[in-house]
Amino acid sequence: MASSWTIDSVKEALTTKKISARELTAEFYRRIAEKNPAINGYLALSQERAYAQADKVDALIASGKQLPALGGVPIAVKDVLSTRGTVTTCGSKILEHYVPPYDATAVKRLEEAGAILLGKTNCDEFAMGSSNENSAYGPVKNPVAPDRVPGGSSGGSAAVVAADLAVASLGTDTGGSIRQPGALCGIPAMMGSYGRVSRYGLIAFASSLDRIGPFAHSVKDVAAVLQVIAGRDANDSTSTTAPVPVYTDEIGKPVKGMRIGVPRDYFAEGLDAGVRSKVEAGIELLKQLGCEAVDIRMPHTDYAIATYYIIATAEASSNLARYDGVRFGLRVDDPTLLGMYRKTRGAGFGPEVKRRIVLGTYVLSAGYYDAYYLKGQKVRALIAQDFRDAFQKVDAIVTPTSPIPAFKLGEKTADPLAMYLADIYTVTGSLAGVPGISVPCGNTPQGLPVGLQMFGPAFGESQILRLAHAFEQAGGNRG
Repeated sequence: MASSWTIDSVKEALTTKKISARELTAEFYRRIAEKNPAINGYLALSQERAYAQADKVDALIASGKQLPALGGVPIAVKDVLSTRGTVTTCGSKILEHYVPPYDATAVKRLEEAGAILLGKTNCDEFAMGSSNENSAYGPVKNPVAPDRVPGGSSGGSAAVVAADLAVASLGTDTGGSIRQPGALCGIPAMMGSYGRVSRYGLIAFASSLDRIGPFAHSVKDVAAVLQVIAGRDANDSTSTTAPVPVYTDEIGKPVKGMRIGVPRDYFAEGLDAGVRSKVEAGIELLKQLGCEAVDIRMPHTDYAIATYYIIATAEASSNLARYDGVRFGLRVDDPTLLGMYRKTRGAGFGPEVKRRIVLGTYVLSAGYYDAYYLKGQKVRALIAQDFRDAFQKVDAIVTPTSPIPAFKLGEKTADPLAMYLADIYTVTGSLAGVPGISVPCGNTPQGLPVGLQMFGPAFGESQILRLAHAFEQAGGNRG
């Protein structure tokens, strides 16, 4: 059996009857039973649902009908996406036994395209973190280096693909939570533009920033999964009506003549030397492919982390107010209503979530709203303008994904600020609403993966997918 299945190899094996969808699903569950205890990537499995879908795919093949886009492809989903009948915890004790009555739109679209939903992946609690150490159900270990973090918050989604426990997976990205784990685990990972994929059924952290996107072994597979989940959804008023291009057709187009912006602001102090050399080699490879590198300035980059942690925590404080022990989730009884709120939230939320709720409540409070939240929104507009100005001159922007490779488990847990700085190159695109992809660009001298990040203009996913695919095909992921 293939070690790393791709969408194409799954469909080829199924249609030529080398393996049935049921057998392939069973094989993945065998792998999960064997390898998941060591990496802790899955929190819940949906075997009954997966086998029912596999049987439908096998029936389609038996009847001679064409397989849909993801027919028979085993996929995992981050545990912040609602799945009907399967526990959805958000990595938190407060939702330990919560079973949603419906599917998120992205999950529904995957299944309609024939994908087999294997289960739910571990993540930082309520998607808050850069290392997957904030999960109430234990940290995820990086399959490339088990003493190190896989990145966060979608660490489980990255790890299960990197460990061949799923062909592809969905994660969510609020400030880097898809791209950074993709970089640290050595696989391609993408967030589309804000509004490109419906957020209906995504349990919210920060509603103006949250996005859903795919992890896979190749840029082509990332494009194929994005194709399926993208597009307008009547259940999400922020989803765009912009047409969805056929991304798998777009990626084969030439990149010669593309202008790539290299912002020197992203190559400053704090960038690991091993990461810098690989990213710079990656930019040289893009030049060899016929791209023109252009030095650009992104003058408000220095303010991005502060702006992000004001806006994201404010929205988190508002979104997480619903976990009060009244309607769903954990309830710790007390004779008074206020006591019940306190005890429920005190027992149900972990330290990082509490930290962000307190921060967010503070910046929204009377007397501080104008000084922090309003100013944060104004600076966000300036960061978005930096991107719009840059895209007047260039077709894509290329930067490191993370300033450092995967760090050791426990190394930064005592220093929240050091952890927040791991997002320094990803939060800018999050604030601006533009699409971003991380592609592997070799390893540090210690053998740890490095990610090259590519940003495109709003709804310019095709441009960066094409660039990332050309880079991958030219061997940019090796070395």
